[in-house]
Amino acid sequence: MGLQFTSSAQENSPYSRYGLGDLTPNQNIFTRGMGGISAATNDNRSLNFTNPAALSQIGSTIFDLGGEIDIRTLKSSSPADKFTSTNTYFSYLQVGFPLTTPKMYKKDMSWGLSFGIKPVSKINYKIEKNERIPNLDSLNTIYEGNGGVNQAFVGTGLRVKNFSIGLNAGYMFGSKDYSTKLAFMNDTIYYYMSNSENKTTFGSFFFNGGMQYDIVLARDEKDARIIKRNLRIGLYGNLQQNIRANSDNIRETIIYDQNGGFYRIDSVFEDKNVKGTIKYPARIGFGLNYQDRNWMFGVDFDYGNWGSYRYYGQTDAVKNNWTLRAGAQYYPNKGNSPTAKYFNFVKYRAGLYYGPDYISVNKNRPEYGFTIGAGLPLTSLKKNYRLYDEFVILNTALEIGNRGNKQTNLRENLVRISIGLSMNASWFQKRKYY
Repeated sequence: MGLQFTSSAQENSPYSRYGLGDLTPNQNIFTRGMGGISAATNDNRSLNFTNPAALSQIGSTIFDLGGEIDIRTLKSSSPADKFTSTNTYFSYLQVGFPLTTPKMYKKDMSWGLSFGIKPVSKINYKIEKNERIPNLDSLNTIYEGNGGVNQAFVGTGLRVKNFSIGLNAGYMFGSKDYSTKLAFMNDTIYYYMSNSENKTTFGSFFFNGGMQYDIVLARDEKDARIIKRNLRIGLYGNLQQNIRANSDNIRETIIYDQNGGFYRIDSVFEDKNVKGTIKYPARIGFGLNYQDRNWMFGVDFDYGNWGSYRYYGQTDAVKNNWTLRAGAQYYPNKGNSPTAKYFNFVKYRAGLYYGPDYISVNKNRPEYGFTIGAGLPLTSLKKNYRLYDEFVILNTALEIGNRGNKQTNLRENLVRISIGLSMNASWFQKRKYY
């Protein structure tokens, strides 16, 4: 029996067959460079959609866009095989703006709002298996799938003194298209192929929330409004949610055409517009974050109750999972002078993560990796120094990760390069000259 991954430029992730597919990072690129710590992270020049409580600190209208390049290598030990793919993906697009009024500011309150769109998961695989059936001909089987899940969301965060609370709401939508094609191979006899396919589309409203609490460790002696050292506690999560789904199940006899596609010869079975429900599991995360002028340290722990996942009432090869993350950022500019060298204004980041994958096939697969990143200012240093002046920041992150080990048949190595652009609204305003 032979098993092979098809040779193409597209991603080929066989485990995306299970659950909702291959989950995409749930963090912006600012925090990806620090291992993905997001529960207690707050930055007024980026938008944290993981914990909407952080939106309360938005100081100016911000445009935030991210993309990534994934280089994945799949290695199978039995039979020995290897496949490498390189793909470019959209990470997120979001816009945030402050809603704080002068009256709120005097009461030590702040309020922010954001909206955007981002992927939640991807489904993309194609695997071909050839085997010899005793006393019969060779059998060729092609397993193929595509689809994924996306979220369009609106988030808001409100801060009252040291306490912030936030909420994301929006629409979660996507599709799952799985097919299995079978064909007997014979040099003298021609067989038609059979195709078994399930197509599901789904969509429902979703909600998640979060909170953050600041413990001020030290304030500036000259201006008490300036916090010199701070410890922040963060919590976020969502309850289990039901997603409405519509499914088509098809069994048919097919034949390939000259262009590599296929057309139907005969329909064996059809069951269309089958309505059902997909149970999206509850999730919770919490973390700590220490920050002063030059350093940021954080640790996160998140837990997903994937054991409760159901597709039309059926279980799948998924299980509860958790991830532990740790990260840090260093900002070299120690003084208050905007005349320092450029690299003193670059923010340097590093982090790591570890935890079991939520997909459970054959044996549990550990998932782990480390990250490095940087926040590169693209505006003048003088403008970058001031807190709410116009800015353009290029956030970068490099992730080197692994799923699986020597005990699992399939091992996946990942190199992910993420690039994000964060800028405030003054760059979109038409300038007037007199």
